[in-house]
Amino acid sequence: MTRLVEAPPRWRTATEYVEATLKAAILEGRIPAGTPLRQDDIARDLDVSRMPVREALRRLEAQALVDAVPHKGAVVTDISAAKAADSFAIRQGLEEVALRLSIPHLSAEDLAQAEALIGVMEVEPDAGQLGQLNRRFHMALYARAGRPRLLLLVDRELAVFDRYLRFFLAARGRGGMAQDDHRALLQAARARDAEAAVAVLARHIEIAARGMAGFFASRAAGA
Repeated sequence: MTRLVEAPPRWRTATEYVEATLKAAILEGRIPAGTPLRQDDIARDLDVSRMPVREALRRLEAQALVDAVPHKGAVVTDISAAKAADSFAIRQGLEEVALRLSIPHLSAEDLAQAEALIGVMEVEPDAGQLGQLNRRFHMALYARAGRPRLLLLVDRELAVFDRYLRFFLAARGRGGMAQDDHRALLQAARARDAEAAVAVLARHIEIAARGMAGFFASRAAGA
């Protein structure tokens, strides 16, 4: 594994030090995707015990920066610009259909749930939870599409996107959540204006795709 930064700990706890050091190395591309993160090596490299390393890896897994792989342990999450672009294209195709079918049948409860989720996203301090809340918001607006298999595919693709979103938010902060688009989407849904809602959704996904592509481009340039 690539050797980490040569610097003494300057954090409140050893866990925070290990987490910050590994996070920076992963986001900057200094530790490539798929690299095993062996606790003994990290502990020796950073001059800490294994306990803070174990806790730091658990925190990084919650941010989608690390995967726990059976029989291999922790590895750096394998995501790429190409895979992200593919995911956005799939999302756009599936979600536009689901939204168009769902809007005429949305209940007051569905719309209230979507509005409440926007409020929760505004104040949620844990970036790791924002992806799940984002998925619940979108699914609340697609819930009345009447196509169970379509909704299963949409939910599955949003779960895939959650990994990219958490990775992106770990690098850029919660400003990457486009709440204005969420509000505009809810407003169009309330007005039963399917065409306006689909246009907002298309813009929302396109902006997110551009932001993700820019992140990967800057990451590659830095590497």
